Amino acid sequence: MFNRTMLRAAAALASMSLVTGCSLFSDDDSSGAQSIVVGTTSAPSTLDPAAAWDSSWELYRNVFQTLLSFPTASTAPQPDAAEQCKFTDPANTELRCTLREGLTFSNGHTLDAAAVKHSIDRIRTIDVNGGPNGLLGSLKEIRTEGPRTVTFELSKADATFPFVLATPAMALVDPAEYPADKLREDGGLTGSGPFTLESYKEGDRAELKKNTRYNGFADRKNDAVTIRYFKQSEAMVAALKNREIDATYLGLTAEEVVDLQEKKETNEGLQIVESPGVDIRYLVFNPKDPSVREVEVRQAIAQLIDRGELINKVYRGTAEPLYSMVPKGIAGHATSFFDKYGDPSAAKARDILEEAGVETPVKLDLWFTTDRYGSATAAEFAEIKRQLEQSKLFEVTIQGKPWKDFQEGYQKGSYPVFGRGWFPDFPDPDNFIAPFVGKENVLGTPYDSPEITQQLLPQTRQLSDRGAVSKKFERAQAILVEDVRLLPLWQGKIYIASREEIAGTERALDPQMIMQLWSLHRQTSW
Repeated sequence: MFNRTMLRAAAALASMSLVTGCSLFSDDDSSGAQSIVVGTTSAPSTLDPAAAWDSSWELYRNVFQTLLSFPTASTAPQPDAAEQCKFTDPANTELRCTLREGLTFSNGHTLDAAAVKHSIDRIRTIDVNGGPNGLLGSLKEIRTEGPRTVTFELSKADATFPFVLATPAMALVDPAEYPADKLREDGGLTGSGPFTLESYKEGDRAELKKNTRYNGFADRKNDAVTIRYFKQSEAMVAALKNREIDATYLGLTAEEVVDLQEKKETNEGLQIVESPGVDIRYLVFNPKDPSVREVEVRQAIAQLIDRGELINKVYRGTAEPLYSMVPKGIAGHATSFFDKYGDPSAAKARDILEEAGVETPVKLDLWFTTDRYGSATAAEFAEIKRQLEQSKLFEVTIQGKPWKDFQEGYQKGSYPVFGRGWFPDFPDPDNFIAPFVGKENVLGTPYDSPEITQQLLPQTRQLSDRGAVSKKFERAQAILVEDVRLLPLWQGKIYIASREEIAGTERALDPQMIMQLWSLHRQTSW
């Protein structure tokens, strides 16, 4: 199912690039030194991979290597720092990887099997709250054999483990620069990826330069990239129109996308590429908070939310309604919430609350991050507030915080209801269920669901054929509907806006929806 989606996406992008004329030239057309400037509203939360399970990965993918990776249009992990990785047993409990010969970090230090073990062991040792250790639940032990062989022994069958190794969370770091038992604190970054980080100013910019020691799959089309971080998309789009940046990634509002697509006369010299997205937005309920402790309160909210109206008013066709945590385009997608609740209904929501003896209006605090998912997030939560209060069943207060403060708050369990987005770690239904359940998850609110964690997930991880897991994940989504701990809202589309002379945008997104900055280059002739 995912394979067909990627083929459709590739075809759509190829079609669009032919319209703009951007792929009529060979990549070899990019002779000479080139520097590209890219804007985004999504800045890293940390420079140390052991601490990040968020969109810091956008930077990591371009400066670190992983054993495996997802080159553009791939549907399964492919070799990166590894020459190959294979399960050695039918039960999928032991994965052996052989490294490429002659790997080094950008500082000249050797990247060997010991460095791989160090990189992943420190994630488990440091165990940052809400960090990437949550991806390593099946890992029992790492063994090395000589300088090039690393074996991962798993505590249970896990056919998704190669996918985990392909995430930027498993970035390979230099043991001499990254302590085994604590995060790196000097503000530096040392990797072995396509680029080196020459300088970094938090919240402002990152300066990348081609890594002369790189040995991996990336075919680099430019020599240097500047990433500029914007707090608001309006300033980012203005910078694109003023030729201060060459391309944008993440953060365009629906209005800006529509403007770029439709108003050609006022956007001369610009182009925009659309890709089907598998990123999702959802609400998280903290059952320890008195306001949403009762499942009937959560059910009433699920009964009231009008996704179609939300998308029409705020996102103007740049997203689509989502009724399960597994989005369209991924095996196991369902419409579980629609199947249970149908169309929005204030009368049905009132009946749910009355039968449970819940006094109305229920006072509710909704929280969102102001600088992570784009400028439209504030308007989205204003619309959710309007819908809930229109029913006369809720009195809603909405509050926003910058990502770092917001993240600290939800990990402490400070918010009764908060909004999150999810860009997948890897394109598999497991990655839209497993991260959100269990005692330790990415949300900071323990979610104990034994049927999911002890039965369904273990059963699906025994199957290397990921197309055969759909029924199990449909059942997992049915459980999520019963509990209403998570409420899916919508899934998005990915847009890259750029100057017309910038080529490579149609190949810049990998299957994880992460920007491969090395694909971008400036065309020298038309």
